[in-house]
Amino acid sequence: MMAMMMVASATAFAGDSDALKAILKSKSYAEAENLVKTTLSQLANDQEKAAAYNKLVDLAMEKFNEQSTIQTENQLAKQMGKEEKPVDEAAMSEAAYNAICAGIECDKYDQLPNEKGKIKPKFDAKNAQRLWVAPRNQLVNAGQTAVQAQDNATGRKYWQLFVESDSAPLFKDCDREAQKPFFGQVARFAAVFAYQDKDMQKALDLCDIAMKDPQEYEGCLNLKLEILGDGLKTKEDSVNYCNKLKDLYAEHKTDGVMEKLYNTLQAMGEKEAANKILDDALAANPDNFVALADKGLGMLQSNPAEAAKCLKRAAELKADNAVIQTYAGTALSVQAQEIEDPAKKKALYEEAIKYYDKAKELDPDRLQSNWGYNRYNAYYNLYGADDPKTKQAEADSK
Repeated sequence: MMAMMMVASATAFAGDSDALKAILKSKSYAEAENLVKTTLSQLANDQEKAAAYNKLVDLAMEKFNEQSTIQTENQLAKQMGKEEKPVDEAAMSEAAYNAICAGIECDKYDQLPNEKGKIKPKFDAKNAQRLWVAPRNQLVNAGQTAVQAQDNATGRKYWQLFVESDSAPLFKDCDREAQKPFFGQVARFAAVFAYQDKDMQKALDLCDIAMKDPQEYEGCLNLKLEILGDGLKTKEDSVNYCNKLKDLYAEHKTDGVMEKLYNTLQAMGEKEAANKILDDALAANPDNFVALADKGLGMLQSNPAEAAKCLKRAAELKADNAVIQTYAGTALSVQAQEIEDPAKKKALYEEAIKYYDKAKELDPDRLQSNWGYNRYNAYYNLYGADDPKTKQAEADSK
């Protein structure tokens, strides 16, 4: 019975249309593919279309298995010290690609109701079994080989199919445990290559897939932000970008998305809405470093006293951050400049210098934060121009 079923899947019968008979008699993948493309509309029904695409799977898998067998024989030959046969890796990879694409297309028609209104798929179980492991693994290997040869377009081709085929209904019951360690990473690389190709929607879709892997979540979210903000030219572009950021922030309450949304709203002149983003974040977490830093910087000139409160707290939370230490010192210095009371002014400059000195300690070469002049200015206002400490601060600033 099994032998009869296997023959039936590749042999034409009297009831088949002439178009299907021609396809099933094809000896090569190229011949069968051309016939499927040119005569698909002539096939009698969805079941014939499924059979036609299954023929493509058969032919592609013949080519794949031919090279796979050579690989296996070579492993044995290597162990025995015998000469190895050449393996056509490119042909093997292309065959794997073709087989999977044809298998997914076959399943699309295979799952449709027949003339009696019943769904009786013929090819799904066998195709899922033979396509899921070895051919899909070959896509990963083929992508790696292409990227190493600096052929990112081909790398994307194979890796994108590997990623997208995961969600194909044909493979719904397959075991995904073996691919877990690398699936998200492959999806991220495919997203990067799609972005390089300016295929923005596909890049975003692949990012969403990769983000399901906790190891890839943050990196892909940042990549998604970069993709969304690429190529903004008009006000309409900015508005659309802002709306996408709002949707993204509603889904992913991360500091990176929050800051991007805040800065975008500020740039669009929507300061009230921008400030509300930070206020809501601080209401949820009063020690949100990013919100404290952005809120403090936003008030540096308009309300230096409140800015100093935010930036000082941020500096406590990130005591090893030279940039925030510098801004905390600057907020205190700006506040001191606006106060007439000599004692309060002195106390503020003394406090500011502590933050500037901390920034100098953390970043002596000013690679991250240019604390030099502001620190010198605070020393100058506190000690006067001729004090040795002021002169040293001046020297430090150069």
